[in-house]
Amino acid sequence: MRRPVARRVQAGLATAAVGAAICVALPVHQASAAAGSASGYATQNGGTTGGAGGQTVRASTGTAIHAALCNRASSSTPIVIEVQGTINHGNTTKVSGSSCNTAADKIELKEISNVTIVGVGSGAVFDQLGIHIRDSRNIIIQNVTVRNVKKSGSPVSNGGDAIGMESSVRNVWVDHVTLEASGGESEGYDGLFDMKDDVQYVTLSYSILRNSGRGGLIGSSESDRGNGFVTFHHNLYQNIDSRTPLLRGGIAHAYNNSYVQLNESGINSRAGARAKVENNYFKNSRDVLGTFYTSEAGYWQASGNILDNVTWSSPGSETNPAGPGMPSNTSVSIPYSYRLDGASCVPDIVRQTAGANTGLKESNGSCTPTTPNPTTPAPTTPAPTTPAPTTPPPTSTPGGTNLSIGAGSDGSSKASGTSYGDVRDGNLGTYWSPAGSTGDISIKWGSATSISSINIREASGSAGSVTSWQVLNGDTGAVLASGSRAGVITFARTSLKKVTFRINSSAATPKVAEFETYA
Repeated sequence: MRRPVARRVQAGLATAAVGAAICVALPVHQASAAAGSASGYATQNGGTTGGAGGQTVRASTGTAIHAALCNRASSSTPIVIEVQGTINHGNTTKVSGSSCNTAADKIELKEISNVTIVGVGSGAVFDQLGIHIRDSRNIIIQNVTVRNVKKSGSPVSNGGDAIGMESSVRNVWVDHVTLEASGGESEGYDGLFDMKDDVQYVTLSYSILRNSGRGGLIGSSESDRGNGFVTFHHNLYQNIDSRTPLLRGGIAHAYNNSYVQLNESGINSRAGARAKVENNYFKNSRDVLGTFYTSEAGYWQASGNILDNVTWSSPGSETNPAGPGMPSNTSVSIPYSYRLDGASCVPDIVRQTAGANTGLKESNGSCTPTTPNPTTPAPTTPAPTTPAPTTPPPTSTPGGTNLSIGAGSDGSSKASGTSYGDVRDGNLGTYWSPAGSTGDISIKWGSATSISSINIREASGSAGSVTSWQVLNGDTGAVLASGSRAGVITFARTSLKKVTFRINSSAATPKVAEFETYA
């Protein structure tokens, strides 16, 4: 078994500047999938269309998502659920009905089919709340962030998996999502993207998985070999200890992914599994492909990959690395059409397209991002109550006293060398940064304080880094405002003990110099 390792959470996304001279299109293997449609193995076994053709509803709480599932005529009635805002334990409850089987501690997609969940507006964040798919088929999850889901500590959800699938699941497409944790198993987290007990025909595309001990697995034990037919393409794996993925039995296809800082091992093909690994870019990583932590061999077909500062272990009884040359030891036939980007431009194309809130951009197979045509119909239910984004925000400084001076502060994981207190010290020369491109910073008081505006001042040289944000009532989790640029933000006067500025996405490392609050 793999030994636990110390976590090394670091900030920033990897980028690679690639000149046009090497960003050349490779020959088309077959016709590429239509923009905005499922790709990879999710196109097989009848295809994956989610809730296409069904009613579109809007939800801003986990309870509303469950209610939308339960209000359908049947468990297979198609539905598209548009999600905006932060979904957490405080706004998620179990809802009952003949067309659903939900739970209070997770988003439960159980014994259902023909469902699309898509983030809209200023973004959808599932905070400490995992998404669980069980005994279901034809599911699409798109354009959402799932973060810090724990299996131990508080609160717990979904066994610590950001997205988990188990027990007779078929045809799932997960696309343009951001899955992240703040550590490994010792900090209470498990896998970001797990499949076990008969899960087949799945695609994970244009997504970010980062800052976790475990990227994900296909098969929960050496005997759980009935899973497979999974495609991974145009994803970023960053600062992951292992399992990108761990594959036990079955077939996986990994192409055009960017792997940065795989700390212990990467694609772990074992227990008879077969992986086709082509045109990926591996950087600053260890043992990126092979069979690890077991004597039960797996196999791979590798071609067109680039290894940039990759190190390898010596072979042993439970270690069979594919490197340094990564020769193939099997062949894998792929039944669907796809188009490859050149490995040299994979880091750059993935940087432009992967993750939530990137406009659902895709690659055209020539190292160039494109935006697919929208396929989701307009909402047929009232718009959410979350305030509309203020873009751009007002630029004038609010009058009165800055209530942050003398208050307290806290937040999510911070970058090395920064402090929560830097945002309330009245000094623009100090700042707080999250340990990645997203994070929370809060101002808090010992007693209820009424505020109606805040001013987020970014540090010198970093103005415009924050590209998507929410202001939350830290007492209730309610969204007070949302938008796309930092600055002066106003909202209805609210009495609270804690206010949180949540960075949902950023173009560069965010640096909040001052988090001012005003009555």
